[in-house]
Amino acid sequence: MKIAVLKETYPNERRVALVPASIPALAKAGLEVLVEQGAGQAAGLADDQYTSKGGRIVTDRNELFRADLLLQVRTFGANRQAGRADLERLTAQSTVIGTCDPLGAPDAVREMAQTGASVFALEMIPRITRAQSMDVLSSQATIAGYRAVLLAAMELPKMFPMLMTAAGTVAAARVFVVGAGVAGLQAIATARRLGAIIHAYDVRAATREQVESLGGKFVELKLETGQAEDQGGYAKALGEEFYQRQRELLGSVVAQSDVVITTAAIPGQPSPRLVTAAAVANMAPGSVIVDLAAERGGNCELSQPDQRVVQHGVVILGPTNLPAEVPLHASQMFSNNVTKFILNMVADGKLTWNLDDEIVRETLVCHRGEVVHARIRQALGTDPKPAAN
Repeated sequence: MKIAVLKETYPNERRVALVPASIPALAKAGLEVLVEQGAGQAAGLADDQYTSKGGRIVTDRNELFRADLLLQVRTFGANRQAGRADLERLTAQSTVIGTCDPLGAPDAVREMAQTGASVFALEMIPRITRAQSMDVLSSQATIAGYRAVLLAAMELPKMFPMLMTAAGTVAAARVFVVGAGVAGLQAIATARRLGAIIHAYDVRAATREQVESLGGKFVELKLETGQAEDQGGYAKALGEEFYQRQRELLGSVVAQSDVVITTAAIPGQPSPRLVTAAAVANMAPGSVIVDLAAERGGNCELSQPDQRVVQHGVVILGPTNLPAEVPLHASQMFSNNVTKFILNMVADGKLTWNLDDEIVRETLVCHRGEVVHARIRQALGTDPKPAAN
């Protein structure tokens, strides 16, 4: 069975789906790895590094699409414009593995299904112990949380640590992290290593222990949250009345912060609005907000995707693809995730298609010309149960 590693076409995407170090494990399982020429170049990985590990470099993209498995960081759903050129290359013999934003762009999944291809969406990896090593959302969020703090540190007209010098004492920066998921926890840890004073908030009270273990102080708001996370462990949408009260209470903490990093996102839905324009106006000039939820509307009312906005003297950043700014390590982590995912499905050099396996079943979004995932079918307004395949 042949695996093709495709060069990414999304603008400024510097990651690659598979790194050379992952090739031996796949080869041992009976798989041949084809790599598009220059696929890893933006991540600092030369073609000869792939060949030295047993990969074969291919210059013809059409030839790569004849492979059994196609690996991409961003498939069509997560790359709607530049990725459309590859749709006509997909056939009923194609099996695609990558991210495709299935809950945010279910219509794109339907388009891929119409090609006859089978598509595995890595965003849908179930949050179970056995799948932790395959969880691309967590691995890439780790990179995003780290990078967000560095962006804030570069913009802030202050240093993060407290310094006692002959020229006087410099007070430590105050960093407020909203959302204590993987990205938020990594932001807390990174800001703490830089010497900042950390406060953090999450609707899930169970995250308090994690925040405090990293040296942050958990912010308590007097709110009735009810069930604040879904069955997959992600934060779920709450009512507008809750969010209105939450914004009011968060405003005072935001105003006292030098840096605010927001990470609150709900899969397939607009990001909850947590930081209002009024709260931004109350921040000291020179303060910084990094909104990691900007791609879906943002947690901050004033943020714009991939833009640097200055309002009331506050710098507001809305980066949407921070992992691509640390492409080597982001690619290594993604590659480890996808390799474990593939090996879980392969036996005797072939895909097993074991739909009794929760990992396989929950990530397969289209198969044999049909959208097969119940949540995506529901988003498309069709019967949750597909016809028998």
